[in-house]
Parts: sequence; C-alpha cells; structure tokens
Amino acid sequence: MHYDTLETRAPEERERDLFARLPRQIAHAKTNAAHFAEVFAAIDAAAIDSRAALATLPVVRKHELIALQEARRPFGGLAATPYGRLGRVFASPGPIYEPEGRGADYWRTARALFAAGFRAGDLVHNSFSYHMTPGAWILEAGAQALGCTVFPAGVGQTEQQVQAMADLAPNGYVGTPSFLRILVEKADELGVALPSLKKALVSGEAFLPPVRDGLRARGIEGYQAYATADLGVIAYETPAREGLVVDEDVILEIVRPGTGDPVAEGEVGEVVVTTFNTDYPLIRFGTGDLSAVLPGVSPCGRTNVRIKGWLGRADQTTKVKGMFVHPEQVAAVLKRHPGIAKARLVVTNPDASDAMTLYCEASDDGALAQAIAASVREITKLRGEVKLVAAGSLANDGKVIEDARKYD
Repeated sequence: MHYDTLETRAPEERERDLFARLPRQIAHAKTNAAHFAEVFAAIDAAAIDSRAALATLPVVRKHELIALQEARRPFGGLAATPYGRLGRVFASPGPIYEPEGRGADYWRTARALFAAGFRAGDLVHNSFSYHMTPGAWILEAGAQALGCTVFPAGVGQTEQQVQAMADLAPNGYVGTPSFLRILVEKADELGVALPSLKKALVSGEAFLPPVRDGLRARGIEGYQAYATADLGVIAYETPAREGLVVDEDVILEIVRPGTGDPVAEGEVGEVVVTTFNTDYPLIRFGTGDLSAVLPGVSPCGRTNVRIKGWLGRADQTTKVKGMFVHPEQVAAVLKRHPGIAKARLVVTNPDASDAMTLYCEASDDGALAQAIAASVREITKLRGEVKLVAAGSLANDGKVIEDARKYD
C-alpha cells in the first residue's frame, strides 16, 4: 500500500525530522552556493529550525531565475555542485538552466509512481520530451529506481508510438494526459488494441476530469504528479483521490502572493518549496503556482500534508496605463496599513481607459480609505480608488491582482 514507513509516520515526527535537517541544508547552501552565501550572510543557519524561523528567510521566485542566471552563469549562484560532478544540465523555456546530480531517483519520482500503481518489473512508456528539458529524465529516474524498464518514446510520431505499445505491451504510461489521449485515439483510428496499458502517471498540465474519466473507461487508471523542472516532484495523487500528498523530502509553504508570509490553512496562496537536494539547494523557492492546504490526512493512510493541486498562477503582474503593477506592490500597501486583513486590486477599463480599484477587508475609521489611496499612488505611481469591504467578502482564490478589463 505504501512506498515506505516514512509515508505513515506521525505528522509531529515528520515535522521534527524536517526541521532538524534544515539547518544543515542552509549551512550547506551558504558554504557552497554563491547566491545563498550573499543572501544568507547574516543568517545563523542553526537558528532556522522551525516554520516560523524559515518564514523569515527571503523567497527566491522562479520568475527571477532568468535575471539571476544572466548575472551569474550558469545557475545564478544557486547550485552547489560544479560541472564534472553533475550528471546532466537541462534548459527550460526562458531559457532557464537546471542541473541534475548523479544520485539515484534524483527528482524523487519513485514514490509518486508507486502511489499510481507502478511496480518493479513494469515496462513504462515514457512520452515526456527527452530534448533539452528534464521532464522525461525526471520520470525515467524514478521508474528505474522502482525497478521498472523504460521505453524512451518522447513526443510526436504517434503511429510509431502506438505500434511500439502494441509490440512491447507496456504496463504503464508517463507523460502529459493530453498526449495519452492522443495516443489512445490514434490506436482506435488504426484499429490497434492496447490491452496491457492499465495505469498512468501524468504531469505537465491539468488532468481534467473528462480526460481522466475517458481513460478510465478504457481501463487506464491515471494519477497526477505535481513537479517542476527546478524541484522535481513536489506532491502526488494517491488512490484516495483527495488532493495531492506532499513528498516526504520537501518542506512546503503556502504564502500570500508577492510576499513570503504564510497564509492560514485552507487559504489559497503561492506554493513555496524548500528541498534537501545538496546539488541544487533551493531554499524557499517560489514556484509561481497557486494552491491551498487541505485539512486532515488522506484516507489512503499517508499522513503528510495534502494540497488541492494547481489553482492558477501567483505572478499576477499586469500593465496599467503603460506601467507594470506587481503583487509585491499590493503587499507593500498592506504592510503600511495593518488594519487591512486582505486585499484585491481589480483593473478595469470603463470608457476604454484603465482604472484600478483596491478592495480591502477592513473597518472604516473615517480616514483609512484615503490613507490607503495615498499609499497606492505612492507605491504604484498610479491613482486608484479604494473600497473597504466586510471581512471574508473577498474570494479565497489567491488573486491579489485581477485583470477584469474587457476588449470587445
């Protein structure tokens, strides 16, 4: 039922273990990665031994990687292992370069595959791209660590892939859900049966219910994994199908977009992850993805934190009257006015002219709205209307900036 006993340990035991390891990882990053040596220069690594302490560290966000890497090749000073000791280097759109170390199951994928039903001896049809990006290698490493054999199909050439499936009889598929749908539809078109294909671990895009149900109708049970090219697997679906269980070897936080401040359980915010990868020791890495923590533990018996899955993008930067407005600027307004519990900046274009309205959950003391409006103008260099609303009236969807402009 479970990959190992780590998955079913008491949550308190897991928390103690993770935060006992964290100071060593921070010290390692300070010593071996130039970026962290600078950013953490005044940080006592031994003192970062709790969630509250971790939350005091700055977040390095994915959208910052291009600039960091341009300034300090090849990895922005975030990698701790040099060429020669790395196994591979990848390039994602941007370009953003990612290192891969030489350890087994480097991306921590075997656990997710096991939860999806993969076992030693399976043949896995891998339709992630083997060209430049790490997706295929992320899944291949986990499958091999689990004792599976991998067919490196890559993308494209659907007729050849269907023929290979018919000839080799793979037990499972890894790749995007949309490409799996394309393959089974191509098999139908060619009149080729694929009776061996019973399971799939999909990632890279949303696993929509119609696609999942369509695969199930064909006898293929698909599960999803949440992974990035920087971090590897962050969380994965289990047979309980109630959210995604966080991987055992990461610390996950949900923070208010544009800040490093953790939100309350259940509130939507940006996924921030700290890994224990010694080659690429990402500390408080902001993925740019939105999600929320689910209460309780999974019925499947795994006791780690669960998240809802992907709920959108946290980087909601938009351009208003020719000027960029960032979530960080909205956060700066809130810090000036502690009476604001929550805020959302809505951009509209009445009469074809951009307009900003900042909705704030706050009590009106007669002068607060005017003071907030002054802060908005000073921080964004744009005028904006302020409307105070009742506590709890703003949607719990992680949006800090909503672009509601209409162009038709």
